[in-house]
Amino acid sequence: MKTIISLLTRFIPRIYLQQISHFILRSISVFYAGNNKKCPVCGKKFRKFLPYGRIIKRDNALCPSCLSLERHRLMWLFLKNKTDFFSAKLKVLHVAPEYCFIKRFKALENLDYTTADLESPLADVKMDILEIPFEDDAFDVIICNHTLEHVENDLIAMKEFFRVMKPGGWGILNVPINEEREQTYEDHSITNPKEREKHFGQRDHVREYGLDYTDRLSEAGFTPETCDIIADLTAEEVERFALLHYGKQTAEDKIYFVIKT
Repeated sequence: MKTIISLLTRFIPRIYLQQISHFILRSISVFYAGNNKKCPVCGKKFRKFLPYGRIIKRDNALCPSCLSLERHRLMWLFLKNKTDFFSAKLKVLHVAPEYCFIKRFKALENLDYTTADLESPLADVKMDILEIPFEDDAFDVIICNHTLEHVENDLIAMKEFFRVMKPGGWGILNVPINEEREQTYEDHSITNPKEREKHFGQRDHVREYGLDYTDRLSEAGFTPETCDIIADLTAEEVERFALLHYGKQTAEDKIYFVIKT
């Protein structure tokens, strides 16, 4: 199973995976019936979660029902426990929307919820985040999860998010971070997919973010905050929800929260 998932995620474009993966994985979820793990997003319980990862295969990563990964479960808990996302009247822009969230967020009557993506068939609006087709100060909340590492000029994209966010608005702009790097590593001369995978960890990544990621958010105008939702949970909850990417907490297990002050 680890090998199959690795090959699918490495070589099949996301636009196609989004259309078929939930049908395939739901069909095998019956083989994972149990009570050891619980997904906080869909509420389903399993003996274990599915493995996931393009190169490093992580056990207990992918929920067989809603397809949430560790970062999605962390974000759900953060939104639920630390924000008014589920109760306040908010206009929300969700970029590169994940399957596990779309129907659940659309069902919230308090949200004016818009999804957007350059290619995804799941999105309401087709757009390039380097040129967002919305007016200034349009949204209370912007969510963009693991997308900026695919964008050649991430600072322009961040500034576009800042432009369309209302003053006082907030967002979650998560990216994969290598905490062993002080400085973000990028080299735009590297265009070959195999070389990008070697240098940046994935065939369609154009950089590997380091611990200076929040400095880049500040440069775009935001007031950034690195939030540790795991610190508020018990060890039993962290294990049951399978929240840690690599068995111990790393920069991957934080929420990168921004405010437009």
